[in-house]
Amino acid sequence: MASTIRLELVTPERLLLSEEVDEVVLPGYEGEFGVLPGHTQFLAILNIGIMWYRKGSAINKIALGGGFAEVTHDRVVVMVETAERADEIDLERAQRARDRAEARLKELSLNDETYAKAYAQLQRALVRMAAGGGG
Repeated sequence: MASTIRLELVTPERLLLSEEVDEVVLPGYEGEFGVLPGHTQFLAILNIGIMWYRKGSAINKIALGGGFAEVTHDRVVVMVETAERADEIDLERAQRARDRAEARLKELSLNDETYAKAYAQLQRALVRMAAGGGG
């Protein structure tokens, strides 16, 4: 059995990552899940959240905007709408986005059709802040 697994991260704009890693942890729709080399094949819906992967002793975080993952015994392909490496995240911008989303949520009722959109905006801002080290 291989000691690493190929991780590929793709957005509509770019291939963000393609490398051999030791472990991947993803924000699944029904909860976080980890993938190691030799994992059983499956498809998963991803939530807004932080993906992290380990290569040796280094752990890297990436903020994801939701999408899908295809897992095979030797590869994980992550397809998402948005993804940002921790070093790409502008924390001040993420904090402003969080503040705007929180203010918008205070104005809306749970029955308002735009509530879910505002809540998703808040989740994305919080995830970006956490991945970027600011939250």
